[in-house]
Amino acid sequence: MTPERLRALCLSFNAAVEEFPFNPETSVFKVLGKMFALTDLGARPLKANLKCDLDDAIRLRAAHPDLVVPGWHMNKRHWNTVTVDGSLPDRLVRELVEDSYDLVVAGLPRAARLRLDRP
Repeated sequence: MTPERLRALCLSFNAAVEEFPFNPETSVFKVLGKMFALTDLGARPLKANLKCDLDDAIRLRAAHPDLVVPGWHMNKRHWNTVTVDGSLPDRLVRELVEDSYDLVVAGLPRAARLRLDRP
């Protein structure tokens, strides 16, 4: 997955925006003000911090020990740093980004979730 494709994927979700609150290099993708992905799109290897269900996080780290690690500078129980350099299948990366978005949306107040469902 290229940096351009990762960025396009993150922005493809309903109400997703890209912000740069930390520095000009670090893209933070949010939905209604809540972060679901964080990456430096210019870094090599490309990596992304993604929110993850605790059980899935443990399973993914065990299955891909060099590519999925506890989230760097994040809550290590609920965030993974995922290497997005082609070593993991693009399909899995897309699922992880989508799962991160879905987890963040699920944690939003009901009124906010309902706003997302409106056309």
